[in-house]
Amino acid sequence: MISRKSQTTTYLLLIVFSLSIATTSYGSLQNSVVKYRNSEIVQQDIEKLGQFDEYIRYFSDFSYFLPKHKVSADFVRALILAESGANAKAVSEKNARGLGQILFPTGSQAGKELAKSLTFFRHVSKNKLDSLREEDLFDPAINILLTCYLIAKYNHRFDGRLDLVVSAWNAGENTESLSFGQHAPYRETEDLIGKINAYYIYLLKTRKFQK
Repeated sequence: MISRKSQTTTYLLLIVFSLSIATTSYGSLQNSVVKYRNSEIVQQDIEKLGQFDEYIRYFSDFSYFLPKHKVSADFVRALILAESGANAKAVSEKNARGLGQILFPTGSQAGKELAKSLTFFRHVSKNKLDSLREEDLFDPAINILLTCYLIAKYNHRFDGRLDLVVSAWNAGENTESLSFGQHAPYRETEDLIGKINAYYIYLLKTRKFQK
């Protein structure tokens, strides 16, 4: 479970996972958290991610759903590293694409929602968002904007709980278990939660990307 930093600033998604969780539903998730908890990010990946940091800082600074509530840039960095290793051309077995590994139907819907919003962005046009093509997910600016928007959406819907936010990201926001306040019960999802959790804590502690 995670909590917000405050009600008026940033959705920081601070992790308060307890390794003493004893419930059956969280047993395997606990294993994944333990499995990755000492993970560190190598300097090569920090440098790869750094080339996209202008976009991450810019697009994570918008309040997409609630005034003054923003996505943590370090959470977005952790997700990108866990999903693609900061490879803008990455393609998964399920055809998820780009830095955040976004499936085209999800990205297309998010693009149309952003195109209808009253917010205007540098780097990405509303016309491009409204008529998104699959190959556009390889564009770092577009992919990072969609990533920030979707994480803000899931963060808002699931009250900032990292396990549910990552479940929605990985398994779909309408996964049945989410309606009961439980993460998606898939090993892939649990490992991704554990990995993002570890990378996020590491980035917060080391402040690798602080100004």
